[in-house]
Amino acid sequence: MRSFLPAFALVLLAACSPAPEPAAPTPPVEQAPSAAPAASAAPEAPAAPAVAGERLAADTPKTTVAGNTFIAPNGWTMTVKGPATILEAPEAGSRIALIDVQAKDADAAVALAWAAYGAEKKWPLKTTVDAPDKDGWTHVRIYDYQTSPNEKRGVGAMARFANDTWTVVIYDMADAVGEKRGAQVSQIYGRLLPKGRARESFAGKKANSLDPARIAALGKFVETAQQKLGVPGVSIGLVQGGKVVFAGGFGVRELGKKTAVDADTRYIIASNTKALTTLMLAKLVEEKKLTWETPATTLLPSFKLGDQDTTSRVLVKHLICACTGMPRQDLEWLFQYQGVTPDGALATLATMQPTSKFGELFQYSNPLAAAAGFLGGHVAFPKLDLGKAYDEAMRTRVFDPLGMKAATFDFKRAQTGNYAVAHAQDIDGKSAKAIGTVNDAVIPVRPAGGAWSTVNDVLKYVQMELAEGKLPDGKQYIEKDILLARRAPQVSISPDATYGMGLMVDKKWGVTVVHHGGDMIGFHSDMMWLPEHGVGAVVLTNGDPGWLIRSIFQRKLLEVLFDGRPEADTEIATMGKMFFDQMAAERKLLTSPADAAESAKLAAHYTSAALGDIKVSRAGAATTFDFGEWKSEVASKKNPDGTISFVTTVPGMIGMEFVVGGGAKRTLTIRDAQHEYVFNEK
Repeated sequence: MRSFLPAFALVLLAACSPAPEPAAPTPPVEQAPSAAPAASAAPEAPAAPAVAGERLAADTPKTTVAGNTFIAPNGWTMTVKGPATILEAPEAGSRIALIDVQAKDADAAVALAWAAYGAEKKWPLKTTVDAPDKDGWTHVRIYDYQTSPNEKRGVGAMARFANDTWTVVIYDMADAVGEKRGAQVSQIYGRLLPKGRARESFAGKKANSLDPARIAALGKFVETAQQKLGVPGVSIGLVQGGKVVFAGGFGVRELGKKTAVDADTRYIIASNTKALTTLMLAKLVEEKKLTWETPATTLLPSFKLGDQDTTSRVLVKHLICACTGMPRQDLEWLFQYQGVTPDGALATLATMQPTSKFGELFQYSNPLAAAAGFLGGHVAFPKLDLGKAYDEAMRTRVFDPLGMKAATFDFKRAQTGNYAVAHAQDIDGKSAKAIGTVNDAVIPVRPAGGAWSTVNDVLKYVQMELAEGKLPDGKQYIEKDILLARRAPQVSISPDATYGMGLMVDKKWGVTVVHHGGDMIGFHSDMMWLPEHGVGAVVLTNGDPGWLIRSIFQRKLLEVLFDGRPEADTEIATMGKMFFDQMAAERKLLTSPADAAESAKLAAHYTSAALGDIKVSRAGAATTFDFGEWKSEVASKKNPDGTISFVTTVPGMIGMEFVVGGGAKRTLTIRDAQHEYVFNEK
């Protein structure tokens, strides 16, 4: 559901693999540029290029100076300055530069690119990692620089080679802009192709039969990735032609134990819950209890956003379309969830403000998606409280009719018998049990991502989607048109992908793939289907970085179905290495246990109106932050600008960074990309 990866890191994942759904907290990976410049404490953004540019009135195909093709996003300004094609976001000072240079190697190319870009700011190099060849690009290398938290900025570079020329992409953006315009940024990276090169397409091809050999190839991909990435368990299922052709698992439910995962092992399916929630809403549409066009406030009067105009314009379909301009604001429900009810979660929505225009940008909001489910539950069972009404609406409209007997929102019931345990890396990169209790934070917002289920259960849902609303016995479970309305585009993610109502529709490789992913602490999952070919798949994992398996599996499935170029195996191996290399680089910046002298300067108790309290304690050399709902030992880090941060280190919630204030009053500040929360000494 939520990612604490910086925007540039997410862009790289999107560029190197199918774009992952917002993920659970993961080790911090701040990616950026090379052999560049030395550190500087100035927080200002580099001066903007002086040459006037062209403002794009729509997404527009363009070429770099060397003739490489890309799509410039709507609203951005494009300037050509020597070898550099510079794209500036509507928010001044946030830019992506595409720079074509002749150089002996990637390092030299990046140095030339920085000179051509003309940045005044210099950042220390943290690490370099090699990425897989893709779409005609070779010798791909990523340069990671360390920025200071108070800069509120992500900086990065990627060098790639084709047609005897290096093309360097420099990412230099404010964090808020990078997240807000993340889909547009991914579009630039994802559609950047060498001159004369077209992306592989499977359009017009007939899907191969998933015979034993092809199923074995998919199984080998998953098992190899599971072992190399240190993910304890992965369960997968495949359907074709209306039948389950494989359902099984690889690995174990819990590290240190021998019990294997299988197709009946329960996992948190996280944001895959959203599609099931919109299916419940579709049933209510069929029952004529609401329409997709009904204003939300007429059905749930307590529904309110921080912006009155946006509130008045929200229809049922908008609650779960990621199109209202409401940004991520997940820290509040991750830090404050004990005793929170669905009514309380809805009340928090009234404090949240949109950061883009209605329908302008893809921005993913979990609390708003939760409101969709609670609204549906209230319509179905108006006499029950919101949580019970939603649970009962899901049971009666979705789980029972589809035969999803293991699916549940009852965490206690889910964690009995055959269930998977959440895992994540510790700060040294070793797999460990994650702080799974933080997953309880999703309970008050469970329509957005709180369901537990199994491969066999989710396959039943996928089969119904492929059958356009029919059950295996031929009975029409839901009207076709009402079901398919959930796939209709509500907002563009890229030229190849759109978001509907809890479902993405992706045509990146020339075939339609409907899918959604989900990520919570130590759980990463995906479900996908090709409606034109009658093929579907489910992937459930119980460990980080399982998001790599669940996202790159889509590419592997297409390779097997359409005899595509063999890219997925190399891609997942390289992306896995990148993940662990970045973790190792970040680890070198941390002092653990935390520096005693810096720890001694901390107050004993801090408080924030939005996120609650932090109690600071020490036992031996260890410093611990206790947030009430959960706690973690913290490491300390000295930033390039001289500030000090304390960073959580408990597996599953690694990387929550608190910056020590420099004023007379003791404070700690934590940020997501578009929000800042200050804890004051209590």
